[in-house]
Amino acid sequence: MGKLTKLAGETAIYGLSSIVGRAVNFLLVPFYTSASILSVAENGIQIEFYAYAAFLNIIYLLGMETAFFRFVSKNPSNSDQVYNTALSFIIFTSLGLSVLLSLLAEPISIWLDYPHRPEFIYWFSIILAVDAIVSIPFARLRYEHKAVNFAVLKITNIGLNISLNIFFLYFCKNVYQGNFLVEFEPLVRLVYRPEYNVEYVFISNLIANLMYLPLMASSFRNWRIRIDTGMLKQMFWYSLPLMIMGLAGVTNEMLSRSLLRQLLPDNFYPGQTAREALGIFGNCYKLSLFMSLAIQAFRYAAEPFFFAQTLEKNTEDTYARVFYYFVIFGAFAILAISMNLDIIKVIFLRNPKFWEGLHVVPVLLVANFFLGLYYNFSIWYKITDKTYFGMLISIVAALATLVLNVWLIPIGGYEASSFITLTVYAGMAISAFMIGKKYYPVPYNLKKAGLYFAIAIILLFAGLSIENSSAVIRQLLRQIPLLLYVLLVYFIEKPMIKNFIK
Repeated sequence: MGKLTKLAGETAIYGLSSIVGRAVNFLLVPFYTSASILSVAENGIQIEFYAYAAFLNIIYLLGMETAFFRFVSKNPSNSDQVYNTALSFIIFTSLGLSVLLSLLAEPISIWLDYPHRPEFIYWFSIILAVDAIVSIPFARLRYEHKAVNFAVLKITNIGLNISLNIFFLYFCKNVYQGNFLVEFEPLVRLVYRPEYNVEYVFISNLIANLMYLPLMASSFRNWRIRIDTGMLKQMFWYSLPLMIMGLAGVTNEMLSRSLLRQLLPDNFYPGQTAREALGIFGNCYKLSLFMSLAIQAFRYAAEPFFFAQTLEKNTEDTYARVFYYFVIFGAFAILAISMNLDIIKVIFLRNPKFWEGLHVVPVLLVANFFLGLYYNFSIWYKITDKTYFGMLISIVAALATLVLNVWLIPIGGYEASSFITLTVYAGMAISAFMIGKKYYPVPYNLKKAGLYFAIAIILLFAGLSIENSSAVIRQLLRQIPLLLYVLLVYFIEKPMIKNFIK
């Protein structure tokens, strides 16, 4: 239990940085969805570009983050050489990719249907390069269990990003328009361009990312341009399937948002353009990321934890318990978020136009739950160096996502995309489990975990079926399913809960 308590503690710290990190999405959702800040169509633009960035981020990282964990776990006495090799390789490849993107900025912007806006490409080429370069120092912090340092750096970056968004899109805009503090207008003119609006979302991200470099100067002072070619070759062939797997994974997560504007006819949703529909779906999708916060926090702590456990006894039992606790918590998260959407929508989606898409959020929450199960089940191919299985699962899933979205978006809109995401993630989890039974069997308690999940889904349907003309009464009644689940877990898992608290 001590090992799992340590994992839970680190997950909580990584969760804090992840929660605050994703809070950029959540704290800025009510900001962006305010009609005075960004229009529905402008929300669609920033969602679209960050979907593209998610694809490119995988290419920039080249799977080296996980490769670093694997090789430093195998060679702990040679950790400096692993670090220098991974970081040197990522720096060279990231700078090369960003130069290439910048040279092709004009044709890329035209191809994306944003002619005369090559600056979008220039900005993202820098954002992506910095993200990739700092990923290896961040991985080293995780390997060294310096979760607090990790969280402080992430939170500082996030705070700066949020502050810059507010500064440009609220303060500068209102001062320039003469709404308040008009005496600052001459100073604002020095840094503010009134023709920019959604552009400041990207500029804020760019400035915040660049600040990583001085903040992490100590990590780079220990770096030397030393590449062990033999080690790099092994790391590359280990990480290549992970990169392909990552591309396929981000396809599953982001493709619907990338394709929606191209495939959805205008007025599919009456009175909405495809870009406005994307803005609505994209912001509702962000609410489902409450679940992915838990998954990301879990993955940050669990990945080095799982690799470290390969040197211990009874590792399979440990993995099984981690899975079991994840299911209990994940099912709770699905219920807690779904039963409180009436409150969440008022806080985060300031413009009621965005509420039209809220019905897809429970579907996407369940989809993200299955993604979390996939991360649990897939650890076997990482610790057995059979990453090509993960690559194959992800490629099949990505192809299914592509084909189904192209086929069904024109027919079913973003509702179809939501159910496709659920279907694909569930298929990935089942595939990883079934193949893993052969190569690395783990004694998962599927019956009991499955019972918790089934009860949570039944309670979810019961809660969503509650209708009442009074929003207050409806909200109170929807807490009953959540309370029933909590009481059930408490009475069944009482000994485990008390032991965990101790």
